Amino acid sequence: MFGPGRYRKTRAQQLASPRGQLAQLRYVPRALRLVWAAAPGWTAASLALVVAQGVLPIFTVYLTRAVVNALVAIVGSGGAVANLRPAAATIGLMGLVLLAGELLDNAASYVRTALAEQVQDHMNGLIHAQAVALDLSFYESPTYYDQLQRASIDAIDRPLGLLESLSSLLQSAITLAAMAGVLLTFAWWLPLALLIGTLPALRVALRTTWQFHQWRLINTTHQRRLTYYHRALTSDTMAAEIRLFDLGGHFSRAYHRLRGRLRDERLSLSRQQMAAQAGASLIGLLTLALALGWMAWRALAGRFNLGDLAMFYQAMSQGQRLMRSLLTGVGEIYRNLLFLEDLFAFLDLRPQLADPAQPAAAPAGLRDGIRLAGVTFRYPDSARPALADFTLEIPAGQIVAIVGENGAGKSTLLKLLCRFYDPQGGAITWDGCDLRALAQADLRRRITVLFQQPAPYHDTAADNIAFGDLASQPSRAQIEQAAAAAAADTIIRRLPDGYETVLGRWFGYTELSVGEWQRLALARAFIRQADLVILDEPTSAMDSWAEAAWMGRFRELVAGRTALIITHRFTTAMQADIIHVMHEGRVVESGTHAELVAQGGRYAASWRLQMREAQAGVGMV
Repeated sequence: MFGPGRYRKTRAQQLASPRGQLAQLRYVPRALRLVWAAAPGWTAASLALVVAQGVLPIFTVYLTRAVVNALVAIVGSGGAVANLRPAAATIGLMGLVLLAGELLDNAASYVRTALAEQVQDHMNGLIHAQAVALDLSFYESPTYYDQLQRASIDAIDRPLGLLESLSSLLQSAITLAAMAGVLLTFAWWLPLALLIGTLPALRVALRTTWQFHQWRLINTTHQRRLTYYHRALTSDTMAAEIRLFDLGGHFSRAYHRLRGRLRDERLSLSRQQMAAQAGASLIGLLTLALALGWMAWRALAGRFNLGDLAMFYQAMSQGQRLMRSLLTGVGEIYRNLLFLEDLFAFLDLRPQLADPAQPAAAPAGLRDGIRLAGVTFRYPDSARPALADFTLEIPAGQIVAIVGENGAGKSTLLKLLCRFYDPQGGAITWDGCDLRALAQADLRRRITVLFQQPAPYHDTAADNIAFGDLASQPSRAQIEQAAAAAAADTIIRRLPDGYETVLGRWFGYTELSVGEWQRLALARAFIRQADLVILDEPTSAMDSWAEAAWMGRFRELVAGRTALIITHRFTTAMQADIIHVMHEGRVVESGTHAELVAQGGRYAASWRLQMREAQAGVGMV
C-alpha cells in the first residue's frame, strides 16, 4: 500500500498517457446504464431530439444555396413574376426549417431539465444508500471523506454530463458528415483541411481537461478544509466558543488564505487554457481563410456561381464550428470520464463486515447471556489494541456496569456488541451463537443504545423519540410512555407545541440544552423493546438530583431485560448487579459496589476520591 500523495502521482502519470486516456472509455457503458435506469423514457426522448437536431442543419445549408440562387434570378430578370413564386416558396420553406429548429431547441431544453432532475435523484439515492451501507471504519479515514466529496459533489452529475456530451457529439457528427459531403462536391481535400484546422483544438481540450482534473484531485482535502472553516464561522455548534475565544479572525484568515491560493491556481490554469485556445483558434481561422481564398479564386474563374459560394461558406464555417464542437465534446467526455472514475470508485466500496451466506436463525430473546472470550481488537491504522485478550460475561436479565478511565476500551466494547466492527481475535456470542453468524440487521434489532454523544434530530419531539423504533410504528401512547421512562416528559410539556414542537434551529425556534437532548435520546433508546439495553454515560448531562431520581426507577424500566451501563460515575455504577473495572483494554476488577470497595483496588481508590471531592463541594454533578 502507498499513501494518497503517491497514489495521486501514479494516477497523474497514467492519465497523461494515451493508453491511460483510452482506458477511461471503460466507464462509458456503466454511466449510460445509470442514466437509462434513472429515466429510460426521457433518455430515449433526448436521443431522438439529438438526431433531429443533427439532421436539420443539412436542410438549412441546401436551402441557403436555393434562396441565394432564387434571389440572383429575380435580380437578373428585373423582378419577373415567374421568378418570384419559386423564390417565395423557397424562402417560406427556409422559414419553416428555422421555426422547426427553434421548436426542437425548446423541446430539447425541457427534456434535458426533466432528465437532469430524474438522474440527480437517482444518483443521490445511490450515494445515500452507499454511505449508509458502509461500515463505521470508513468514517475514520480522511481518504473516505475525499472519496465522498468527489463522488457526491464533483461527480454526481457526470453520468448525465457524459450522456449530454455523447449526444452533442452524435448531433455534431451527423451534421458534420453532411457538411463534409457538401465540401466534397467542391474538392476532395477540403474535408481534410477542415480536420487539420481543428486538430489543435482537440489537443488543447484534452490537455486542459486533464490539468483541471489533476488540480481537483490534488485539492480535494483543501476544498473540504474550506467547508470546515466556513462551518466553523457559521454553524451554531461552534458559535459560542468562536466568540468567547475570539477565533473568528483566525478562521476567517485561514479561509481566505486557502481560498486565495486555490483561486490563483485556478485562474492560472484558465489563463493557460485561454492562451492555448487562442492559438488553436488562430490556426482554424487561417485554414478557413485559405479555403475561402481558393473558393473565391475559383468563383472568379467562373467555376462556381454566387449560390455555390454561399453554400460553400455555410458548409465550411459550420463544418469548422462543428469540428471544434466535436473535439471540444471529446474533451468534455474525457472530463466526465475522469470524474466518473471517482464516482464508481466510491460506489464500488464494499463493507468489510458482511453477513454470512446462510445467516443463523436469531435466538429468541436473550436467555443465557452474552460472552466475550479472548477478544482482541485494534482500530484501522492503529498500532495499539483497544482490547487485548478481553473476556467478559453479561448474564441475561442482569444490570452490568463498566467503569474505567478514558481510553480503557469501554466505548469500543459497545461498538463490538453492536457489530459495528468485528474483533481480530476471539469471539462474541449471544446465547452461544457467534455474532458473526447472525445477519447484522437481525442482531441490531435486538439492541437499543443511548450513545455518549446522541444525535439531535431537527424534527418534532415525538419523532425524536419514535426514531428509536420506526419499524414498529410506535403510537403516541408508546412515545409518551418512553418519554416518561426517560424523565423527558416534563421537558416536552414545557415546549410550545408539546410533542409536535420542532426542535433545533435548522427548521424551528426551540433549542434544548445538552441534558435535555440526552433525555430525549434516552427516551429514543427506551421505545425500542430490545433484549439488550446499552447506556453509554446515561447520566453525564444530569444533575445529581435528576440522576438519583432516574436511577431509582431504572431497575423498573429494564425489568426482564439485560442492561449494560458504561459510566464514569460510580453513583450510577453502584446500582448495577455487577461492576467490571476496565484498564488498558482488560477487566482488572469485578464485583458489586460493596465488594469492590472492600477489595481496596482501583475502584475503591477512585470511589474514595469521588467522595472526597463531593464532600469538598467540588466534584460530581
